[in-house]
Amino acid sequence: MKALVINCTLKKSPEPSHTEELASQVAARLDRLGVQTEFVRAVDPAIAPGVVTDAGDGDGWPRVHEQLLDAEIPVVASPTWLGRPCSVAQRVPERMDATMSETDEEGRPVAYNRVAGVAVTGNEDGAHHVISGISGALADIGYTIPGQAWPYWHPGPGPGPDYLNDERGRDWAHSTGRTMADNLCGVARALDEHPLKTSG
Repeated sequence: MKALVINCTLKKSPEPSHTEELASQVAARLDRLGVQTEFVRAVDPAIAPGVVTDAGDGDGWPRVHEQLLDAEIPVVASPTWLGRPCSVAQRVPERMDATMSETDEEGRPVAYNRVAGVAVTGNEDGAHHVISGISGALADIGYTIPGQAWPYWHPGPGPGPDYLNDERGRDWAHSTGRTMADNLCGVARALDEHPLKTSG
């Protein structure tokens, strides 16, 4: 079983990413559960705007699309900016929207029988808003969202330090990340044994 973490940080590799560090806690637990996890930073492959699988020359999304189709468990990881998902975290679900018209060999949308989750960091409030927005988009596309399929971290009300610079709340965020990984893996394996069907 494979997972893909799409890190929507605004920072290009190899700059340290607070969001990637939190998502790595989820990946470590998935690894212990026998799930192979791959990371991609959405800012690195020059993803074009749009709601298509391939926007033409120079578009970096087709490779990410292939990685998504190869993974049973995608995780969208986003920083919080102004209490909202960052601009990159908006672009990723928009590009994923194209999969709603793609079907598997059973005629189901390709996101069916795959589970998804969200990881969020920020030095300000807004994590639950980010989680609900991205989770809702993923559910619309067809992914199953298990209960408590998110960890988040922020230092408290108002602006403050970043994840890598503050130990406060990390134990809770890491514990939540482990629970997220357990739930993602458990539901993914259940769907593998008892796949959802469409009525169409």
